[in-house]
Amino acid sequence: MIKRIAFIFFVIFIASSVNAQVANLNEAQTQARSENKLILVKFSGSDWCGPCIMLKKTIYDTQEFISFANEKLILLNADFPRQKKNQLSKEQQEWNDKLAEKYNPDGLFPFMALLNADGNVLYTWDGYNKKLAVSDYIYEINQHIK
Repeated sequence: MIKRIAFIFFVIFIASSVNAQVANLNEAQTQARSENKLILVKFSGSDWCGPCIMLKKTIYDTQEFISFANEKLILLNADFPRQKKNQLSKEQQEWNDKLAEKYNPDGLFPFMALLNADGNVLYTWDGYNKKLAVSDYIYEINQHIK
């Protein structure tokens, strides 16, 4: 019984650490350098943007994308919620605003930017195309991995 409980806690720990996102670009760059990965910044409105919600549900939250991201990417989510109950900390909002100024000045949602560890843009996507599969997103990202 104790082994079973320990195993359950281990699984929960692993599941919570899988696909962990970093809070800011500095952390993402440090981690990308040390792990030789690219950074994928996703600009979203998690509580108001329908296409953002669908992108998360149909692409980002799939096991196929999670497995790929864990191996190749550092994920950085720049969220811009509108509902008061979902508001970010002042510090996190400032980080997200700085990211938007630099990488998404037109305020597109959803918008993704693939960056190298130095913060240089390798590729960008905007909008959500429900005709694209997870494999299409993975293919596009793989085109920029050396």
